Amino acid sequence: MSAPAVAEATATTQYTVIAADNASVAEATAAIGKAGGKVVGSNDAVGMYTVLAPQNGFIEKAGSQARLVGATHKVAIGKAPRKERPGNAEREAQQAAKAAKKGGGTKPATAGMDPLDDKLWGLTTVRSDKARKVNAGDKRVTVGILDTGVDASNPDIAPNFNWALSKNFAPDVVDIDGPCEVASCLDPVGTDDGGHGTHVAGTIGAAANGFGVSGVAPNVSLVELKGGQDSGYFFLEPTVNALVHAADHGIDVVNMSFYVDPWLYNCVANPADSPAQQAEQRTTIKAMFRALTYAHLKGVTLVSAMGNNHEDKGKPRTDISSPDYPADTAYDRPVDNSTCWDLPAEGPFVIGVSALGPSLNKADYSDYGLERIGVSAPGGYFRDGLGTDTYRSVGNEILSTYPKKVLQEEGSVDAAGNVLPEFADSVFKQCNAVGQCGYYTYLQGTSMASPHAAGVAALIVSAHGSKQGRNGFGLEPWKVEYLLYSTAAEHACPNPPLVSYVNVGRSTEFDALCEGGPHFNGFYGHGIVDAYAAVTAHAWWEHH
Repeated sequence: MSAPAVAEATATTQYTVIAADNASVAEATAAIGKAGGKVVGSNDAVGMYTVLAPQNGFIEKAGSQARLVGATHKVAIGKAPRKERPGNAEREAQQAAKAAKKGGGTKPATAGMDPLDDKLWGLTTVRSDKARKVNAGDKRVTVGILDTGVDASNPDIAPNFNWALSKNFAPDVVDIDGPCEVASCLDPVGTDDGGHGTHVAGTIGAAANGFGVSGVAPNVSLVELKGGQDSGYFFLEPTVNALVHAADHGIDVVNMSFYVDPWLYNCVANPADSPAQQAEQRTTIKAMFRALTYAHLKGVTLVSAMGNNHEDKGKPRTDISSPDYPADTAYDRPVDNSTCWDLPAEGPFVIGVSALGPSLNKADYSDYGLERIGVSAPGGYFRDGLGTDTYRSVGNEILSTYPKKVLQEEGSVDAAGNVLPEFADSVFKQCNAVGQCGYYTYLQGTSMASPHAAGVAALIVSAHGSKQGRNGFGLEPWKVEYLLYSTAAEHACPNPPLVSYVNVGRSTEFDALCEGGPHFNGFYGHGIVDAYAAVTAHAWWEHH
């Protein structure tokens, strides 16, 4: 792609630029040049450009070009350290994949339960234990984990990990992720230095292999879409590129347990923000709306965590956490619901998921609200069970797969790979007959609820998909959404509908009003996802 040259001496910063709706590549490139930028990369599917431009003034100049929506800072990528750690993780992961027993055939596979599944109250809450006796998922069904990576060396992940489709879109950023592990700063596929993505992946589709834990859909294929930094940040460009990759490669379901940094809410023209900050947020909104729409139209079912800010998404409080990058730059900004979006949860075609505890009460931290909720699912609630012996116990959270390396860095597993005695109730290690070991730990969040729903969505594609679909097998997202909603177990609002969490040690800011009726409300949406009802449903279009 040709681009107007700009003096290299001034091109000191990278930006992500979004073209206007009907701008051609030539028009967008010319407009970028007029604003003083040089195109160094592009994603034509969504009109997104990576641009080198001067450090000051470019965002304002780009915003004044009619053929551009605007620009936002692309986070700088640091240089690799001189000394690299040995990159054995990918080799280990591939060896584990080869050693794992591969499931073959195209008939609906059934599955049993695994040794640690008795700790997975979420699995039985969504009735995956019953569903898998009918349909445990189809290997042809692919679930993208748009997250911090996936540790494919875990023997519960290895059998279902799809190496061919997995890709890393998020190079390490030294100031937040620490020194790069490899020269390219692009971690190998099948690794996860954050842990979050591996936990999400296990809940969706850990194999039912008589070992460790099993996932909601234990026989589907897991695709790593690394769009998140090791440190847990998710920036615009890697996220958009991951969504476009999922769309272009026929991935059936994508789980998104994050929001796009640095803004919790991206606002069109928030008076609290500078003109440049407003332009950056408009750029993020346009890019995410385009990427989500593109993925939906290409057949991807989009599932997202609603968020952990204990607020009604239709009545947001003042945002006190943005921007969260660079560090210590946040300030108080009132949020106008009609012109601000939490993305991807509030983006087009996205199924929003709230989090529940074992009691099926809404977790204290979980966002909610009629405007954005789709369904609810187990996400963990440490403070659940007030008045019982389970109150404030880790068993109220969600147990899933986790990388040994991250547990070692966190101090719960020693250098020899053994769980330290004081963590025996919260971290587990299991080894198979050939000496491969998997590690497991508890987390809570809407990040843990969303993969329960994504797993059920994958089972819906498995049970109701068509060989006439794209890539030989699939199911249109509107059908997946219809079945997910219509088979969810309806759950009425609590009585009284205003819930206080003061008795479990929370401030009155956590008070939550559940609005709506038994069929649809702000806490549960259309209901709690139900894997068994989903795989045994008779969809009306299957009889016409």
